[in-house]
Amino acid sequence: MTEATGGGVEPERPDGDQAAPTAPDPWKGLRGVMAGTLILEAITVLLALPVVGAVGGGVDWFSGSYLVILALVMILGAGLQRRPWAVPFNLALQALLILGVFIHLSIGIMGILFAVLWGFILVLRHDVKRRMDLGLLPSQRIQRSS
Repeated sequence: MTEATGGGVEPERPDGDQAAPTAPDPWKGLRGVMAGTLILEAITVLLALPVVGAVGGGVDWFSGSYLVILALVMILGAGLQRRPWAVPFNLALQALLILGVFIHLSIGIMGILFAVLWGFILVLRHDVKRRMDLGLLPSQRIQRSS
C-alpha cells in the first residue's frame, strides 16, 4: 500500500513494481516567477489609471483603453509562460509599457522599472540554463538505483 501524495513512498505500478522517481521540471519555478511578475505588473498598470486621471490631465478613451487592454494582455500572458515564445512576448509587453510614456511620464518610468526587473529575470533564466547544462541542479543529482 502506498501513500497517495508525497509522503516519500513511490506510487506502485499495476504490475506491483514501484515507479522510478521523476526529476522536477527546473523551468517550472522560473515560469511561475514570470507569470507572477506579469500579474503584479498588470495590477500596477491598472492602479496607474487614477494617477493618469488625477495628475495627467484626465483619462480619455485612448489612454484608458491602452492601459486596460495592456493589463488584460498581461493577465492573459501570465497563463502562456509554457509557450516557447513567452519570453519575447513578455519583452514586447515591456516595450509597449515603456511606450506608455506618451500617455504620461509615470507610465514610461513604470515601464523602465519593470524592464529592469525583466532583465534580472533573464539573468536568472541564463543562470538556470547554465547550471542545467553543467548538471548542477539538485534535480539532476537524483541517485539512480540499478
